[in-house]
Amino acid sequence: MKIGEKIRSLRIKNQLTQEELANRCELSKGFISQVERDLTSPSIATLLDILECLGTNIKDFFNEPIDEKIVFKKDDIFIRENPDLKYLVQWLVPNAQKNEMEPILLHLEPGGSTEMDDPHEGEEFGFVLAGSINLHLGNQVLKVRKNESFYFKAEHSHFISNPGSRKAQVLWVSTPPSF
Repeated sequence: MKIGEKIRSLRIKNQLTQEELANRCELSKGFISQVERDLTSPSIATLLDILECLGTNIKDFFNEPIDEKIVFKKDDIFIRENPDLKYLVQWLVPNAQKNEMEPILLHLEPGGSTEMDDPHEGEEFGFVLAGSINLHLGNQVLKVRKNESFYFKAEHSHFISNPGSRKAQVLWVSTPPSF
């Protein structure tokens, strides 16, 4: 970690000049300039003063963000099969439970269905990639065909089934994660 570069970035983010930061910390503009260029290192006490003037603390300053994975490949997919209900689920983003939404690819054999999902906070979205499904939403049963989508607030019990004679495939996104 380049301390000077990070201090400079915070200073600019706070819309301060080197002189303004120096005045707030009772330091010289030249010293701030040298710190930002990593030509000198501040003492711990001075660093704490600088960070306080920049609206942060030492813990947050040194806490490096973890690079989040953005692209997921075939090897990242987790699969679970339920032969009794005749479906297979592929979690497209591993550990999606920590995210705000959870995308899955659902494969439903003819006569298959998902488990009943109780009402919960959040929303559900699905896009039928192959075949057709019945969306069971409370007391309603809605037919959704290939290249059609569904979207609803999860205020009612819900599940999907495949009453057809061909395999159905659905891209399903739930928020918050519930699969």
